[in-house]
Amino acid sequence: MRRGIGATALVAALTLTAAACGGDDGDSGKKSSGKLSGTVTFWDTSNDAEKGTYEKLAKGFEKLHPDVKVNYVSVAFGEANAKFKNAAGGNSGAPDVMRTEVAWVADFANLGYLAPLEGTAALDDAGDYLPQAAASTKFKGKTYAVPQTIDTLALFYNKKMLKKAGVPVPATFDEVKSAAKKIKSKTGKTGLYLRGDDPYYYLPYLYGEGGDLLDTKNKKITADDPEGAAAFKVMKDLVDSKAATTDASDGYNNQLNAFKDGEVAMAIDGPWSIEGALQGKEFKADKGNLGVAPVPGGSDRQASPQGGWNLAAYAGSGNLDASYEFIKYMSSAKVQQQTTEKLSLLPTRTSVYDEKSVKDNQMVQFFKPAVDKSVERPWIPQANSLFEPIRLQMGKVLSGKASPQGAADGVGDAYRKLLKDYK
Repeated sequence: MRRGIGATALVAALTLTAAACGGDDGDSGKKSSGKLSGTVTFWDTSNDAEKGTYEKLAKGFEKLHPDVKVNYVSVAFGEANAKFKNAAGGNSGAPDVMRTEVAWVADFANLGYLAPLEGTAALDDAGDYLPQAAASTKFKGKTYAVPQTIDTLALFYNKKMLKKAGVPVPATFDEVKSAAKKIKSKTGKTGLYLRGDDPYYYLPYLYGEGGDLLDTKNKKITADDPEGAAAFKVMKDLVDSKAATTDASDGYNNQLNAFKDGEVAMAIDGPWSIEGALQGKEFKADKGNLGVAPVPGGSDRQASPQGGWNLAAYAGSGNLDASYEFIKYMSSAKVQQQTTEKLSLLPTRTSVYDEKSVKDNQMVQFFKPAVDKSVERPWIPQANSLFEPIRLQMGKVLSGKASPQGAADGVGDAYRKLLKDYK
C-alpha cells in the first residue's frame, strides 16, 4: 500500500527526530548462551486504524524472546521514505527493521541501506510466498525484504445509496459518470471522490486506457503515449462534469471521511481503508452496506496496480540476528492470519489462504482475485520517484492549468531526465 505516495517528495528535507536504534548501541543481539537479546527498533508505517494491531503483534515477539525488547515506532507513511534515507545515510537513528512500501525496496537496496536476506532466518519458508509479492523484494539477484501484505485498488461503494438512485455498480468510468447524475438527482450526493493528490490513484485510469508508465524490458518511456493523455482526460472529465469531487491536499483522509459519512457514493481505495470505512455512520451499524467491486475500466480494460508492504532490515543494524528473527515472526503464517482476521489485509503466504478464517473473510474473497490480476509495477530504484511528476501534472490538469496531452508530455520529459538509459 498505498496512502499519500505523492507526499514523500514533499518531506525530503525533513530531518529525523530522535529514535532508538539497534544499530547505535553496539549490541550483537545474542548472549553467550546463544539466546537473542538487546533491542529491535521497528518502524511501522501503517495507518491509524491499523497501528494498534501492529503494535500488539510486534510486542508479541517479546514473549517468544524475553531477552529482546521491541521498540515500536509509528512513522507517518508520507514521511517514512525521507526519514529512513536521512537516518541511514547519516548512520544515526535508523531502525533495525522497517515496514517499507513495495516500491522502496530497490531504491533502498541500491543505496546500500538494506541487508541481503539470503541465508538468514528472515527467509523462513520462502517458497510459501505469492510470486507477485516476492517480486518486489528482489534487486540485482538478491533478496532484500520479505513480503508482509499485498494489495491493490478497488471501487468502494455505498450499497443503499446506489440502490436508492437505481443504478448498478459501475463497470467503467463512463458508467460512473452516468450513475453520478442519478445519484445526485435522487440523493443529493456526489457520485465519486477522485484522489487528485496521489499519483498511485492515477494508475487505474492509465491502465484502463491500455497504457503504462514504462516498458522496462525495452527501456522505453510510455507515460506520454496517447494512452497517458487519455487517462488524464478521463479524470478531468469526471471532475468537470461534477460526477466526481476532488481535493489537492490530504486526499486520503478527505476521501475516507467523505465516503464513510455518506457525502459520496463511491471511492477508489484499497483494503487498508476497510476498517476505517466501517467506523463511519454509513457502515458502522450495517457493515453489509459496504460494497467492493473491481475498479471501473477505461476504453481498453479494467486494471489496478499491485501494491503492498515488505519488511526489511537496516544494513547498519547492530542487532541483525534479532532483526532477522523479528522479520521471520512478523511475516509468519500465524501473524499474517491474525492480521487478516483483525484488519482484512491480504496475506502474502499461499498457505494462509487455506485457513478458514481467511477463506471466509468477505474482503479477502474479493481482493485476492483482484490482486492476482493486478498490474506489476516497475521494480527499479527510481520506482518511487516516478510518482512526483505525475502528482505535479495531475494537479495542473485538474485545475485547468495544463491540457491532458500537455500533462502527459510533462511526465515523459521528467522521466527522460530521471532515467538516462531509457528512450
